[in-house]
Amino acid sequence: MEPSVYQFAERRDNLEAIYKKVLQKRTVADVTAILKELQKIVSESIATAGPGSDHAEGLTLDLSKIDFEKLADEFEKKGTRKRSTVQDIADLLEQRLAAMVATNPLQMDYYKKYQEIIADYNREKDRTTIEETFRRLMELNAELDDEEKKLVSEGLKDEEQFLFQLLQRDDLTKADRERLKQGSRQLLESLKTLIGPMHEWWEKEQTRAEIEVEILDQIFNVIPMPPYSEDDAKTYAEQIYQYIWQRSESGAFPVVSAA
Repeated sequence: MEPSVYQFAERRDNLEAIYKKVLQKRTVADVTAILKELQKIVSESIATAGPGSDHAEGLTLDLSKIDFEKLADEFEKKGTRKRSTVQDIADLLEQRLAAMVATNPLQMDYYKKYQEIIADYNREKDRTTIEETFRRLMELNAELDDEEKKLVSEGLKDEEQFLFQLLQRDDLTKADRERLKQGSRQLLESLKTLIGPMHEWWEKEQTRAEIEVEILDQIFNVIPMPPYSEDDAKTYAEQIYQYIWQRSESGAFPVVSAA
């Protein structure tokens, strides 16, 4: 590991630990589908506000009106108890968050929020705490839905989201924001093509240098100066380099295979 990497080592280790949890857990195709199943059972025991009875799509309901005793009874029919139901939801959300953070480290605040919820739950697993944990986990899942919808509305996916969120700032014009989005896509495609024929590029000084130069050159072409400075460009390039290193080393970075 080269010297410049050490300052990022702790964050990188944290991300790798989270990513590995995804691989260790059971496979779940869609967290939202599971929560919709919960929603159907919950809907039988509460009076939801507003017209219509099907709120599953948005998972919108007044959780304070939930009859948790009935909810627990319904799940016991499936061989599940209230506490294990909360644990199942927590496990599903952890998997969703782990995958999200592994792809986009800038979403780490959501994972920290999840950890706070679980820490509070583990301190005292009484009835009130279990019900409150259920509510907080449902709210967190709704926040994740909103965040994903926002990024999709930007036309971004996977690693593009990280690059764009890293580079953007509040004082950009609409044209500059669009330039950053396009530049993020171009940078990602360029790196996929460059890394494709390389074998464990992070192990060799020459290939590491190639990646660093490519990233820095692309950043200088992408960000508008002003408002960005040359120092900004170098800082972003280093952060992106560390990100690509971590994704490549874990085998998660997509590449364009050589013909």
